[in-house]
Amino acid sequence: MVPRWILKAVVQKTISYLPFRHRINYFFQKHVTKGVFLTDAYFTDRLQHARNHLRFYRRFSPKRALETSLELGTGWYPVVPISLFLSGASTIYTVDISSLSNKENLLLTVQKFVDYHRAGKLAEYFEVKPGRMAVLRDLLTRQSELNFDDLTRRLHLKYLVQDARHLSIDSSGIDLVHSNNTFEHVYPDILEALLIEFRRISRPGGILSHFVDMSDHFAHFDRSINIYHYLRFSDQQWAWIDNDIQPQNRWRISDYKALYQKLGIEIAHIETRKGNVHQLQEVPLHHKYRTYPMSDLATSHCHIVSKTDDT
Repeated sequence: MVPRWILKAVVQKTISYLPFRHRINYFFQKHVTKGVFLTDAYFTDRLQHARNHLRFYRRFSPKRALETSLELGTGWYPVVPISLFLSGASTIYTVDISSLSNKENLLLTVQKFVDYHRAGKLAEYFEVKPGRMAVLRDLLTRQSELNFDDLTRRLHLKYLVQDARHLSIDSSGIDLVHSNNTFEHVYPDILEALLIEFRRISRPGGILSHFVDMSDHFAHFDRSINIYHYLRFSDQQWAWIDNDIQPQNRWRISDYKALYQKLGIEIAHIETRKGNVHQLQEVPLHHKYRTYPMSDLATSHCHIVSKTDDT
């Protein structure tokens, strides 16, 4: 039997060559892999991300309330942007190369927040600014008469469908730039250009906060392989497997650190998940990875926080 990860790779590779490929991939993930539903696990994971973005913003920028933010990688459900709205942000940008969200998904996200707030679960993640939850309840009550633009306007959300290397945002105006398991889907030359652009739009003393998942994402779908499986392939082999619908750059933590150093962006804080060295040792590593320390290769997730120059 062909492994499930290979089947998914073949399907996504094929989809990547088709017109409207992101919409087709959404249909595939929703109805075949069942990977795009707003589960409690996904929702709480993103709430944890929001909590940490806010925590480190307040730690490294304590004298300025969070007013403006930009999220890289909108995705299907704007959990973190709505979290920032509830926390008091006034202008919340979210950017993606294609439009993935819609009225249905936005309302599902709003309903999830209302349900969690009613159950008293939101308090462990962040404090809700007075009056903001009432906005969410009103959106649900009036949903039949409101369109997508009406909903986003009431939530202070500004959806940008554009290349994030060239944003239609003025320089030095964003308090917090953040992403949530997006960097691993960006190829190195593009990632470098993104960080340069993020530095341009960030105000002096602004915060960059990025979560990165360095595991093989096919392993999330197929338990017959582990999260280091993709490190067995050469770059040429991986190019045949990888796709531009959900690309994976296979970078390790030291690669990200080196890029920040190259660009002169000082890392103020970094948290890592050590991973599992025993699982890593089960994978016959391609020689390009054999020069990395085992602890570096095993690290599966990280959160990188940096502060832009105050000058």
